[in-house]
Amino acid sequence: MSPTLDVVDRWDGGISWTLEEDSMHRTSHALGTDAGVWIIDPVDAPGLDDELDELGDVAGVTLLLDRHKRDSEVVARRHDVPVSLPAALGPVADELDAQAERYAGSLPGTEFRTVRLTNNRFWREVALFDADRGTLVVPEAVGTNELFSTSDERLGVHPVLRLFPPRQALGGLEPERVLVGHGPGVFDDAAAALRYALGNSRRNAPKLYAQAALTPFK
Repeated sequence: MSPTLDVVDRWDGGISWTLEEDSMHRTSHALGTDAGVWIIDPVDAPGLDDELDELGDVAGVTLLLDRHKRDSEVVARRHDVPVSLPAALGPVADELDAQAERYAGSLPGTEFRTVRLTNNRFWREVALFDADRGTLVVPEAVGTNELFSTSDERLGVHPVLRLFPPRQALGGLEPERVLVGHGPGVFDDAAAALRYALGNSRRNAPKLYAQAALTPFK
């Protein structure tokens, strides 16, 4: 049975989607920019291209986390664009069965600047932030599904990063919306939700770990 596309967020200039019945709530994004539509960490499903057509021409596909290759190769080939990688994710190019290009500083043709979060051989992650649009995209360091957040948090830090959250990288940002790689985005007072997530990451860690222990594996 083909996966069913589920658009979880829609705003002026973009969409976020996941697949129904995906227990990990793997979430992808399409951002309308002056350069065209950029697709981020995509999962593919019937109906996706119809949604993208509503936003404009596809400018490219980019990955922000080394583990989020997902369906990027399929989507990139279908739209005849390369998979673009921020400099920190350069080594991922060797793992792709698709043309790959690298960029540094900002997403090509846009005002989305790269924000390096984690860069080691186990975890390479970059966020994107456009201050004028008020959009922050964080693929893994923070999320909104039950694996990331407690009942007190609208946005939560990844369990592995709870004791050492990326405060230096993200703490000074004031986004109007935060888009994440697992779960719906945060659109209501997003800057406050981000500050709370980073500031209370350690304090809320025991509650999150206890919650995870009681959550049945799916």
